[in-house]
Amino acid sequence: MKALHSYEKAPCVRITDANAAGFFPSGLEYNTPARGMWNIVHTGMLLPEAQQIFVCAQGCLRGVILTAAEMNALDRMSWVSVSEQDMFDGTLEQKVIDGTADILRRLGKKPRAVLLFLSCIHLFAGCDFEIILRELSGQFPEIDFVDCYMTPTMRQTVSPAAKLAEQLYFPLRPLPKDPKSVGILGNDRPTDVHSELVQIIRNAGCTLRDLTLCHTYDEYLQMADSALYITYTPVTRSAGEKLTQRIGGRHLHLPASFEVQTILENYRSLCEALGVAVPEFGENIREMHAALDAAHDLIGDREIAIDFTAVSRPFELAKLLAEHGFRVRHIIADAAPEETEAFAWLQVHVPDLMLYAATNVNMLHFHEEPHPPVLAIGQKAAYYFATDHFVNIVMNGGFYGFSGIVSLAGLMEDAFRNPKSRRTVLRHKGWGCESCLG
Repeated sequence: MKALHSYEKAPCVRITDANAAGFFPSGLEYNTPARGMWNIVHTGMLLPEAQQIFVCAQGCLRGVILTAAEMNALDRMSWVSVSEQDMFDGTLEQKVIDGTADILRRLGKKPRAVLLFLSCIHLFAGCDFEIILRELSGQFPEIDFVDCYMTPTMRQTVSPAAKLAEQLYFPLRPLPKDPKSVGILGNDRPTDVHSELVQIIRNAGCTLRDLTLCHTYDEYLQMADSALYITYTPVTRSAGEKLTQRIGGRHLHLPASFEVQTILENYRSLCEALGVAVPEFGENIREMHAALDAAHDLIGDREIAIDFTAVSRPFELAKLLAEHGFRVRHIIADAAPEETEAFAWLQVHVPDLMLYAATNVNMLHFHEEPHPPVLAIGQKAAYYFATDHFVNIVMNGGFYGFSGIVSLAGLMEDAFRNPKSRRTVLRHKGWGCESCLG
């Protein structure tokens, strides 16, 4: 067996020795100072005219308050501190009710909705959230209260991000369905207007509804009239399923894929649901291949590192790049449950591809190891491989389909030509949000 380089020390594994279901055992974790991924505070701020109220211990409050402050959005954030005494004096629910009601009475203008976040400590104590919501709704009938959860201890079942994606659409009430209204659910940023996905919807004469495009609460409520809802990231799939079960409409999960056939199947499914003819995508596919070939001509044999925070299907992206001659050498991810075919292809065709744990504590000093020159796709990859040549996107960056791949190829060329200061960029929380950090 070939000897491992210094940068291939555990926790890492060659793809030929890995199982797609999971690469590394769960254990003590480490969170890199790459802050671009959105957290539940960033996502909750997407709901217009809403107030977020967090009820948790002071140590946890520090993080969420600082996030709101960095977004210049402290006016939309409130909090109730939980003490140890609250856990055993029998008043846990009442203190949530009283604290929340006091906050709302002090606000100059009442919000249209309140995202009320309870935390792990309430889960452990068996707090009755239904009673809390029922009492608050009785006191403030004009406000929509949404039960939300800051429970990172539940990540092995339902992640806080996936749960919030579901809860963000809870206030939507059934409306008569408009066959010319299409909703895209659960994204942090609008889907690229140049994507084939958006163009198909608009060319069909449909109105596109998306929380990221809503400026008022009434615009948000109008999303309930959509006859078709689309999700395309893994954490949002259940949001589409649960929303359509509750208020009607049809849900299509069209994953943001890098496989030509999957993209084509997605567009066929969309066109069938809209009752329109499937466009010819030959020119789009040729443009995609040309963009990737041009990027490879520039980048050459520079090693490529990809991480799961940049794209929701990193193994499909690695396969696509390898097919176009790129030297894909590193992937930072913990599993590939939805990419088994791409994973199997890489095992055969790129057997030296190394997989690295995303959050294992033993990655703490990995960025200090000597690394070869790397072009990174994603912030974690940029941090771990200590490179200023990186594509700075999170969760697909709003890109989708063939046009999204063309855009990504362009960003790879720019990252190769123009290094950026990772120390400056990676400190910004919630990439794409307003930030007060200089």
